[in-house]
Amino acid sequence: MTRDVTLYHRDPRYIPRVAAVHDMCGYGKCSLTAAIPILSAAGCDVCPVPTALFSAHTRYGVFTMHDTTDILDGYLDAWKQENVDLDGVYSGFLGSAAQVAIIKRLYRDYPRALRLVDPVMGDGGELYATYTDDLCRAMGELVDGADVLMPNMTEASILIGRDYPGQNLERRQVDDVLDALLSLGARNVVLKGIDRGDGKLRNYVASASTGVDGACELVHDKLPYMTHGTGDAYASALCGAIMAGRTLAESARIAGEFVRHAMTHTVDQPHHEERGVSFELDLADLTGLVDR
Repeated sequence: MTRDVTLYHRDPRYIPRVAAVHDMCGYGKCSLTAAIPILSAAGCDVCPVPTALFSAHTRYGVFTMHDTTDILDGYLDAWKQENVDLDGVYSGFLGSAAQVAIIKRLYRDYPRALRLVDPVMGDGGELYATYTDDLCRAMGELVDGADVLMPNMTEASILIGRDYPGQNLERRQVDDVLDALLSLGARNVVLKGIDRGDGKLRNYVASASTGVDGACELVHDKLPYMTHGTGDAYASALCGAIMAGRTLAESARIAGEFVRHAMTHTVDQPHHEERGVSFELDLADLTGLVDR
């Protein structure tokens, strides 16, 4: 039997602070350029921790990358000296395997903060251009204790050490993947992007407290095109809804519809195939999540 969970009980007068541990792209819709506006629209104070600086995202043929690993300990030291507090740590794209230690430090420094992990490593069965096997192995260290783990099937396959099976999975196969992720220590899992070729996209929500028998299936209409950056927009909206006090399954539903709405506006924008999902016209979907 499905039982939904509420991970954050929001005081509508309070603005929660969320560290967004992501890269920053000067061009292209992803990572911090998605997390900052989307979480802000959901009523969060976003505190960026930039893991790398890119001229453009890695789907472009030409881009520059600056790894920020060496500055991050000093960056967080300064936060501690100023008594910065956090309600959530939302991590995504990392610039190096060593940055996993930075996220673990955030967990130690802010033990009450929710651990929201988008294990950004690849999609469609392929790794992103800057990811190595060492970095993927290090990313797996964030699974144990994650309050919410948000992989697509490529990332889930890497985390559980299996070959990528594609996106057309039957329910029993989905449950097997969810069970394997929960067995690694994730408290809750949102598995994204199951596509059975029937014009629908399915996401699944499972909690360690109920196991896969209590997993929830969320079905969204699939548009006849795809675009870059939807995973980051989805994860950011999911985290924003959670921090707005919505239940996990409701947050996943809100995030799925937010991305679908954004994609309908994306096709009207120039160079959208490369630039990515344009969500600006749909931020109002998130601004009403918190009663004021």
